[in-house]
Amino acid sequence: MQQRYSLVNMPEHTPKDSAQAPLVDIVLPFEESECFSAWKTAIAKQLSLPEERIVDMRLRKHSIDARQRQIKVQLRIEVGLDQDLPPEPELKPLYDSPAADAKTVLIIGCGPAGMFAALRALELGLKPIILERGKDASARRFDLGPILKKGTVIEDSNYCFGEGGAGTFSDGKLYTRVKKRGPIRDIYETLVAHGAPERILIDAHPHIGSNLLPKVVMAMRQSILEAGGEVHFGAKVNQFILNGGRICGVTTADGREFLSDRSILATGHSARDIYQQLYTQNVRLEQTPFAVGVRIEHPQPLIDSTQYHYPIGQERPQLLPAASYRLATKIDNRGVHSFCMCPGGFIVPAATENDEVVVNGMSLARRDSPFANSGMVVSVEPEDTAPFQAEHGVLAGIALQKQLEIAAKQAGGGGQVAPGQRVTDFLEGKTSADLPETSYFPGIQSARLDAIMPEWIVSRMRRGLTLFGEQMRGYITEECNLIGFETRTSSPVRVPRDPDSLQHPDIAGLYPCGEGAGYAGGIVSAALDGIRCAEAAAGH
Repeated sequence: MQQRYSLVNMPEHTPKDSAQAPLVDIVLPFEESECFSAWKTAIAKQLSLPEERIVDMRLRKHSIDARQRQIKVQLRIEVGLDQDLPPEPELKPLYDSPAADAKTVLIIGCGPAGMFAALRALELGLKPIILERGKDASARRFDLGPILKKGTVIEDSNYCFGEGGAGTFSDGKLYTRVKKRGPIRDIYETLVAHGAPERILIDAHPHIGSNLLPKVVMAMRQSILEAGGEVHFGAKVNQFILNGGRICGVTTADGREFLSDRSILATGHSARDIYQQLYTQNVRLEQTPFAVGVRIEHPQPLIDSTQYHYPIGQERPQLLPAASYRLATKIDNRGVHSFCMCPGGFIVPAATENDEVVVNGMSLARRDSPFANSGMVVSVEPEDTAPFQAEHGVLAGIALQKQLEIAAKQAGGGGQVAPGQRVTDFLEGKTSADLPETSYFPGIQSARLDAIMPEWIVSRMRRGLTLFGEQMRGYITEECNLIGFETRTSSPVRVPRDPDSLQHPDIAGLYPCGEGAGYAGGIVSAALDGIRCAEAAAGH
């Protein structure tokens, strides 16, 4: 990859001369993990050297291991032996402008896949033109007010649509299990170069936070514009211009036409009108597995006490972050698992139309809310959508999602009020007489979630929750709310593509990309896929 910062990228924190600046992995009790003298003692022991030779130290990786009662911290430290370490180079965005006669690439969607595709396109000499149905991040923030306070959804500017995509105002988690799809370190460095905290280069589970991420994506947009790219907000694509098995461009709802022989489709998982338009234009689509369920919310101190092995009521030590968890099992050939766990977070309304209620989770950078929430979902296979297939065909999964979302709206009683049920009452199959406090600002209304969701989902979720309660002390408690419904975990539709060219098998020049097309799940994997698609488009 070409240089994109005002320094040369180095893989995995490795210094130029590892003999002069070795990387040392040490493990310390968390109480000592911030103590430089403890670092030095452990490093000296590891290297079999006197402490006096350790002149400088720089933290390169930080990971908390809370699996045992004695909580430990794993540290990777770059060590200056007999001399100071060289100054840390500053990451700055650096993108060359494409030539005046450069080829253009249309990028439909301004989420992580679209923005990273645009930056990579610039590096490869293409001129990116981003078309985003929503608003810029600053204007988009104001449009969240009506949905939170009045229950009114602005349908093209909300928690799902707008600059930065769904992740901009719903958490900013960067952790990914994807290790083989591309340069993860490059993604983190690009974000830091545009204003993200440098700590994301160190933490094992990096997180930016919904209060900081909007400024980062605005800075990325500025880099695109300054290098000669274009970003059009309020540009809702309503038709694909196809001719002889090729894409020639798109039209937008406001009557504009954008022409190019290559288009990256990076619309995110909630752009249902795009799937419908592709379906209407006889573009081949495929059903793909997804998951639906609820948001489960506990008091954060309860999760802290469980995960950090101390009595309920004891205050969490300051050195420890709000605790998280991950739970998963398989019941009757369907996964039951937590999803997008938000420690110290909030539940937010993620609907994109006014006839539905959808919930999602987010955290600020500090993660200091008194609540912990997570998706608790059951996997859905294409055969599970059989009742919807006769009418909706390949879009049957969307129909199932929509049915649940409308039911949540009706059970909530108005606006974005969501239906809720104590987890104990869900397991026993009864109405909750009242509900615990919640972080969900529009409010919750007691309802029988177990009677609203399909029985095949409810039965698996009950068994899964019972198992998780056995694995995590206090997880099943009357203090816990279930809130409906979490339906936008991933796209139920895949836009197929050739594994080598990354183009749609039937439409030359169309590059399905990111989470909405079925090739990513989260900010980092979407960004990596955006880079891959830009590289494929450059070779088109």
